[in-house]
Amino acid sequence: MTEEAPAIDPVLAGYRSSIDNIDAALIHMLAERFRITKAVGAYKAEMKLPPSDPGREERQIARMRALAESANLDPEFSEKFLRFIIQEVIRHHEQAASNG
Repeated sequence: MTEEAPAIDPVLAGYRSSIDNIDAALIHMLAERFRITKAVGAYKAEMKLPPSDPGREERQIARMRALAESANLDPEFSEKFLRFIIQEVIRHHEQAASNG
């Protein structure tokens, strides 16, 4: 007994192709962001600066929430996303400080 593959819906395929392109762009953008934050971490370690900057982090979160609202994106989601990234950056900065 063989099952036939479902017919490919060209509209859905087009949407999915766009989503795949956006996902690829997001990955490349995150890679670039982390490349820069890695340099920041090395600089902070060299200058004996703390790995985190809570004031900057809160300003960035407020900025991202405002950007999200203007882009019709859930500001709660944008904050969760940025906090996740910040936690990872701080972890990298702590590693740089301990290796310095």
